[in-house]
Amino acid sequence: MDTHGDTHHAAVVDEVGRHLADHEFPTTPAGYRRLLAWLRSFGRLDRVGVEGTGAYGAALARMLAQAGVTVVEVDRPDRKVRRSKGKSDPVDAYAAAWAALSGRAAGTPKSRTGRIEAIRTLRVTRRGAVKARTQEINQLRALLLTGPAELREQLRGLATAALVGACARLRPTVDLADPRQALKAALRRLARRHQQLSAEIAELDADLAALVTAAAPDLLDLPGVGVETAGQLLTTAGDNPERLRSEAAFAHLCGAAPIPASSGRTDRHRLNRGGDRWANCALHTIALSRLRWHEPTRAYAARRRHQGLSTKEIMRCLKRLIARQVHYIIRRLPSINQALMTT
Repeated sequence: MDTHGDTHHAAVVDEVGRHLADHEFPTTPAGYRRLLAWLRSFGRLDRVGVEGTGAYGAALARMLAQAGVTVVEVDRPDRKVRRSKGKSDPVDAYAAAWAALSGRAAGTPKSRTGRIEAIRTLRVTRRGAVKARTQEINQLRALLLTGPAELREQLRGLATAALVGACARLRPTVDLADPRQALKAALRRLARRHQQLSAEIAELDADLAALVTAAAPDLLDLPGVGVETAGQLLTTAGDNPERLRSEAAFAHLCGAAPIPASSGRTDRHRLNRGGDRWANCALHTIALSRLRWHEPTRAYAARRRHQGLSTKEIMRCLKRLIARQVHYIIRRLPSINQALMTT
């Protein structure tokens, strides 16, 4: 299945990989039903490989899973493959079918039907609000930097909260042709927008704290784990964490699985630069917090440093250990969908 915003292109292969047919369907509920009926018209439907199950193919993957179809998450072809085999919707659809048939693609997509999906949605909104608030304060400081010296001196040295409050209280005159008054008006609008975004972020933090605490209270009990990092790690695992084969698979998903980097007499591993970078950032934040406040972690880092490991290697080991602890807790959680049905 090659997925797009308005259409999905489906291709069918048999058990030995022969091309049977391909067709395009609209991304509507009726289109999804027609697509499933078309797939089943060729015989017993074994599995469906879907590209972009976290984006364009999310709704289709949910519908197929609800219909009892085995859905396999397929990565998009890399540039090398596309240079050699070309690029078109039928080519990509048959490539997805081949990947699912051969076993090269075997990942189970996230179900996206429970509390974790709600956490992800709110976190996306919060991340956008935080980014916008950062832009507002940066614009405010940039405008103030080029403003009149008297106004700069009046606001010099103020912390962010005090600066925003002072700018929100500015009272420009109606003569906006005067650059000084126009600057005051601009600073006031930016400051008030910053305050609105701060209030929105506070509301989102309260909503997320309630959802994360209800979903995984034991996860918040781990040293260095807060609502933000716990929410990201739960989002990475999804509503169906049983799709993760092992704690090593979860570590690989988080970009915390060690990669061999040995040569000759040197035997070492390096950091993994792949995986979910937001999850890796969460593990990094937890590791930094533990290195600062958690005595067992500080003792471990000192011992490993005495053994000759660099700071990056120690961080790699810590992130791998934290991923193991997080996976153990996540796999012990009851099914998120069952939890929702009982509430």
